[in-house]
Order: sequence, then C-alpha cells, then structure tokens
Amino acid sequence: MVSKEELKKYLEQVIALEKAIKYIYETDAQNIWRFSDFNFYANKYNNLAKKVAELTGDYDFITVFHEDKLGNTFDTLPAQQKNIFDSLLANVLTLRALLENKIGYSDSEIENLKNFLQSKLRPAVFDKPKKEKDIQDALENLLIGRGMNKGIDYDREVGRVKISSKEVIPDFIFPRLGLALEVKFCNENGKMKKIIDEINADIQSYGKAYDSILFVVYDIGFVRNEVEFKNGIEEGQKVSVIIVKH
Repeated sequence: MVSKEELKKYLEQVIALEKAIKYIYETDAQNIWRFSDFNFYANKYNNLAKKVAELTGDYDFITVFHEDKLGNTFDTLPAQQKNIFDSLLANVLTLRALLENKIGYSDSEIENLKNFLQSKLRPAVFDKPKKEKDIQDALENLLIGRGMNKGIDYDREVGRVKISSKEVIPDFIFPRLGLALEVKFCNENGKMKKIIDEINADIQSYGKAYDSILFVVYDIGFVRNEVEFKNGIEEGQKVSVIIVKH
C-alpha cells in the first residue's frame, strides 16, 4: 500500500510543475514563441505521470505524451506549441486532482483555509466595515496574498445553483476542494437570527452542488455566545462556521 507521505512528495512536484507552466502563460504575453520549450515540460510531466501511475496503478486514468511525435521547436508553429501547452496544463491539473483525491487533500486543505481565515481576516480589515462586500474584498485579498489564482484555485460570485424557480450564487467557490464559501456580516442587533436562517437556507441550496460549505461570520459585537450560534449548524454535516470578531 502506497503511503500518503510518498504521494504528497509527488503532489508537491506536480504543483511545482503546474506553477512553472502557468508562469509561461503569464510572462511576456506578446511573445508568440514563449511556448517553444514544450518538449522540456512534456518530458517533466511524463516522468512524474509514469511514477504516479506505477505507485497508484491508475494506468488507464493517467495519460502521457508520445514525445517522439510532438516535434520540436524548429518544426512547429507557435499555435501548435500553445496547443501542446494547453494539453499539458490540463494533464497536470488532472494528475494533481488524482493525487489530492488519493491523499484526502481537500479535507486538510479546507481545515488549513479555515485556520488561515480565522487568524488573518481580522488584521486584513483595517477600518470598521460598512457592508458585506468590504469583508468579501478583504477575504479575496488574503486569498491572492496566499498565492491563489482566481479562476483556477478559487472564484467569486460564480457557480450558480438552481433551486426550483430561482438561482443562488456562493460568494466564493473552490472547485478543487468542492467547497462553497459564504460571508455573513453581523452588524446590528437582531440580525443574528436572520443570519442563522440564511445559513440554513444556504446549506439546503449549496449542499446540492458542493461537498463542503464554509460560512465566515464577521461580527462587530453582536454575537455574544459563539457556541450557541454554531449549535446545530455544524452538527453531522460537512458544514463549518468561523466567527471573526472585529
């Protein structure tokens, strides 16, 4: 049986390769020849993919490139080189998802995200917030500062979920983690009950499309008893609540 530590070692290498490939996309966008090193990256991917396939036995799921058929820098056009890179990135992301699933990566990453936001969100909100969007903006800045990429690692106000005749949209989604995140702003007396009602409705809605739901409640002095507030919400479901005090 393959150890999780061994799989984590390869996951780190896959993530490093993913970052290197994305860097090529982001650097010198006007240079149409920036994908000319496709052979080098395809070889790196193939080596990792073969090792992971040997460890996990997922030969049917993991694909590799036929390097002898890719051509080289001098007999391929820029559009062909980019197509190879596009395919390469897709395969790297698939390999990463496979490893994360084997390790149980999403659960530990969600826990890491919860701890991160619990400790970092309050210092990131410099002035007393006036509206929920202020909290959402601060949270997104933290995600960016953590090295997360919008549209890849997370997204904001996308991922519609259709419920009967209406659609609901989470504040943030983390596709690789199967996670929806909602921000709630407790800024006045009597709002606590309304937020709890909203959370219960959100659980019913987002639970149909996401494996896990995280609620970040930003409180400016109205949540007196955190245990009482969370009571019954987190119980028996993949639902988490963190309360951040201003």
